[in-house]
Amino acid sequence: MPGSPTIASLFAQRVVIGVGDVAASNSSSVTLSTYALGSCVAVVAYDASVHAGGILHLMLPVSSIAPEKAVVQPAMFADTGLPVLLSKLSGLRADPRRLKIFLAGGAAVLQGNDPFKIGARNIEAVKQYIQQRGLYVVAAGLGGVLNRTVHLDVGSGGVTVKLPNTVESLSLA
Repeated sequence: MPGSPTIASLFAQRVVIGVGDVAASNSSSVTLSTYALGSCVAVVAYDASVHAGGILHLMLPVSSIAPEKAVVQPAMFADTGLPVLLSKLSGLRADPRRLKIFLAGGAAVLQGNDPFKIGARNIEAVKQYIQQRGLYVVAAGLGGVLNRTVHLDVGSGGVTVKLPNTVESLSLA
């Protein structure tokens, strides 16, 4: 019957990753989503061999500015959040050598009036961590002045990036 829900859609689940949070899944019915990436950076990682993916929504580049906060909320920082993301994915049998990574965010939302340049510093911290570990970045939507929302369909490895006036799609499978 047209318009009837499929079995898969009845069990579909959206997991929202907030600012300074991380999540990973290997359930084909899960979509991981993170919203309103301004100067924050989302690290989206996917291993197609085991259909496992995760998203880290980090807020700041280094935990040394608030070590006590990093203990409680490590995903808030690039240097402590990225190891958490990789650990969660390893627990789902993902292999770092097979991961395909997409990066989004790091915008200068204050359009030049940001003396701290948090977006640019977040991008640099993430890129440095990834490069040091030989991880593979497939694509990136970084910088600029626009907020982004990112969705990862764990079943397919499909990534959707929503900007104020456009929607972009890519596959990490």
